[in-house]
Amino acid sequence: MNKTLRQLFTAVLVLFVVLGISSSVIMSVQASALGHDPRNLRSLYRLNSVSRGEILASDGTVLARSEPSNDEFKYQRVYPEGSLYAPVTGYFSIAQNADRGIEASDSSLLTGESNAMFWQRLKAMFTGEENKGATIETSIDTKLQTVAAQQLGDQDGAVVAIEPSTGRILAMVSSPGYDPNQLTSHNGETANANYAAIINAADNPMLNRTTSELYPPGSTFKTVVAAAALESGKYQLDTQIPAGATYRLPGTETDLPNSSALGAGTDGKITLKDALAYSSNTAFAQLGVALGDEAVSDMARKLGYDSTITIDGSDETGLPMTAVASKFPQNVSDDALALASIGQGTNVITPLQNAMIAAAVANKGKVMSPTIVDRVRMSDLSTISETRPHVMSTAFSEDTAKKLTEAMEAVVTEGNPNLEIPGISVAAKTGTAQIGADNSSIDGWTIGFAPADDPKIAVAVVVHNVDLYGSFAAGPIMTAVMKEALQ
Repeated sequence: MNKTLRQLFTAVLVLFVVLGISSSVIMSVQASALGHDPRNLRSLYRLNSVSRGEILASDGTVLARSEPSNDEFKYQRVYPEGSLYAPVTGYFSIAQNADRGIEASDSSLLTGESNAMFWQRLKAMFTGEENKGATIETSIDTKLQTVAAQQLGDQDGAVVAIEPSTGRILAMVSSPGYDPNQLTSHNGETANANYAAIINAADNPMLNRTTSELYPPGSTFKTVVAAAALESGKYQLDTQIPAGATYRLPGTETDLPNSSALGAGTDGKITLKDALAYSSNTAFAQLGVALGDEAVSDMARKLGYDSTITIDGSDETGLPMTAVASKFPQNVSDDALALASIGQGTNVITPLQNAMIAAAVANKGKVMSPTIVDRVRMSDLSTISETRPHVMSTAFSEDTAKKLTEAMEAVVTEGNPNLEIPGISVAAKTGTAQIGADNSSIDGWTIGFAPADDPKIAVAVVVHNVDLYGSFAAGPIMTAVMKEALQ
């Protein structure tokens, strides 16, 4: 072989090696990204040419379905209830990849492409039958979802209802919202224009406020501080703790007041139970400092703070549905700790996390992993997977939970009788968090569970940017949801 032929052979060999490497990279490393690239028309047609599975409420109500269309895409996604279930379903569009809700978290199941559905795809290949996506059965209670949405109305805020013993999410409402049907048009220009209008709206309607917005928890966080105090063994419900009409934040010239005279106690002292019942700022600010940063933040973490919480899905099934981490400050000065202990300062929380705190008290100190999917079925109704309750952590003892329940019942009977439900014992905690540069507005909170002696439902409600105390802004919404659940 002469020199020229050797050089030609070497060049051809190098080209084959480069071709082999590039093909391998495309097929193995980049396959998933290319398959989901919105510019990949082949993938787009493929995703829309299968009957994407239904998303159902717990009673079988259809939240999302695919209907035949007379165009090249074959099927169009439909959301019969419009915006009502958008925080649950998310959206499916030819213009944008599904990036939220069950449409995203269970995408491969809905399209029938999941590894769990391999044999169904194989059968369809040999029989010529249509390969249909899986049906997703959620834990959402349509009556609770409807009542929560009606009660919240067009206010900016969120409602979450949980079954305390299992962690099943029964209602997930976020306002303002959007109608996913606006994104399902098979006209690309229309779908893109509608998406741009929604995503650029000033009130951010596509944001799921139950899981992706952080609010100062206000006095609802006093439940966490009370739990830390009881768990320390140094405090009981009848323990007298420092209170007073005002409390000067350590190292500052700022005096912290109470929202009512009852929070001051008698002669500068108040019992732990009454401090919670009357939401004493001065008592809980001092209690947080006395317990210390480590004790309070440790209790917050046990309840779910500082961790992203997965609600549904995995990297295998799609883009997991998660809740952003709630945050409690650590290694801070005593003045900052005092503010954080009454749910102010840099202490921020999601509505889902606050519902989990109420549910933990109701569930004897056990924090259940929140879930929104009960089971997944193939088109022949056989079960692919079924969700089982999972204990995320044990935040505190059953004895502490019992004492917290007693104190939270007093919050209703002594401090907020407007939260009472005839014939049903309610345990709750209200919160009025000052927001804005000059603290001129309020995030109104109420969390709670019922019946207090046999909990069936835990609820968290936040109404953003109002001028009412949490008991009156969020309280009626919570009690309405509870009434519907327990009737």
